[in-house]
Amino acid sequence: MSDIERFEYVFLGGGKGGKTLAMDLAKAGKSVALIEKGMIGGSCINVACIPSKTLIQSARNAHAAKMAGSASPGTDMRAVRSRVRTVVSEMVDINMKGFVAAGFDLLLGTGRFVAPRRIEVALNDGGTRTVEGTHVFINTGTRAAIPDIPGLHASEPMTHVEALDTSELPEKLIIVGGGYIGLEMAQAYHRLGSTVTILQEMPHVAHREDVDVSEAIEAAFEEDGIEIKLGVKAIRVEGRSGDRVNVTLSDGTTVSGTHILVAAGRTPVTADLGLDLAGVEIDGRGIIKVDERLATSALNTWAIGEVAGTPMFTHASYDDYRILKSQLSGGNRTTHDRIIPYAMFIEPELGRIGLNETEAKARGIAVRIAKLPMAAVPRARTNGAMRGFMKILIDANSDQILGFTMLGTNAGEVVTAVQMAMIAKLPYTAVRDSIIAHPLISEGLNILLLNVPAAG
Repeated sequence: MSDIERFEYVFLGGGKGGKTLAMDLAKAGKSVALIEKGMIGGSCINVACIPSKTLIQSARNAHAAKMAGSASPGTDMRAVRSRVRTVVSEMVDINMKGFVAAGFDLLLGTGRFVAPRRIEVALNDGGTRTVEGTHVFINTGTRAAIPDIPGLHASEPMTHVEALDTSELPEKLIIVGGGYIGLEMAQAYHRLGSTVTILQEMPHVAHREDVDVSEAIEAAFEEDGIEIKLGVKAIRVEGRSGDRVNVTLSDGTTVSGTHILVAAGRTPVTADLGLDLAGVEIDGRGIIKVDERLATSALNTWAIGEVAGTPMFTHASYDDYRILKSQLSGGNRTTHDRIIPYAMFIEPELGRIGLNETEAKARGIAVRIAKLPMAAVPRARTNGAMRGFMKILIDANSDQILGFTMLGTNAGEVVTAVQMAMIAKLPYTAVRDSIIAHPLISEGLNILLLNVPAAG
């Protein structure tokens, strides 16, 4: 074994939460090492949020041109790919400059525990280094899961990674999975010119949302020409993605296409980390067990982000950074009772904060509900974007806002306004009676909250 190099803080993986904390600590004069296979800045920048939203914007531009009657005969996927790569490259460069300025030791390679808080790194350019930390942080994230469906692996399916880095427009794309990634990719590729079919095993797409939300998404997609097959499971795949694939479904039918994309969930990157040698416990899904301080079962060993079961959003990982920074400085910030907003970048856009109806019912929480169609919002009419609705949950016995869901244009931005009210613990009446500029989409909150049923 090579000589052991000792640091105060060692990070295995450079995702959002980990890289931010590593830079903070290094700037404060601490000795820090960060081990990363090669995705400088983490998966968000390289293969997730940033490239996907860049691709989606290209698809929106193509759709807008088509609606205006000025669309070109076909999508130039090489140009789309070039734009995605340019945006990613610029973000990677920004992060790399931040790493250099922070002054921590960056080890490009694959790390594996060989003892508690001791990691052996197989360097990308050859050789090994062994590092040990007084504190160690595991930030390895997740990867796309490929279901064990006969023939699927052999078909060499795309995941979001390949879908975000292709210069070839699929003629007919089959997407396995109707969750967030599947829906975003389905609409983007449909707008770029592919024929798209979504296969969803659950009764509805976006199945963690209320049924009215899922049904509205389904209606919008089907109106646009995206085929959705609900309550069906792929049981066999034949052929090769990029040429011809045939998918046999549980209802006895077959779907054929030129490409297949798997968006059927994610699995934590923990299998080959030597966690048993580190004394770090995982659950049945392979996720690292942590407490509300993000501490693992091993002394001075922490986990960050998706690998720790944190919701799969970059902003959630960033909050993990805040928690760990607090813990290291003697603070008391934890994951307890935190409320994490999110947005899905389809059109109509989906945004949510707090409880929805399904969750409130499951927890036995009595609520008052108000709902407003986007067609009632003046700005939605001027934009020609009247699909969807706003829905808010108010505590049955007080005026506290418990949750807000919006399916409509600029939903994510409106959710932030509701989130600020929830953080401030404002009664819904304060938002209802506030002066919101006309005509903004957020003005819909004034109208929505006029419809809250009386308490009692």
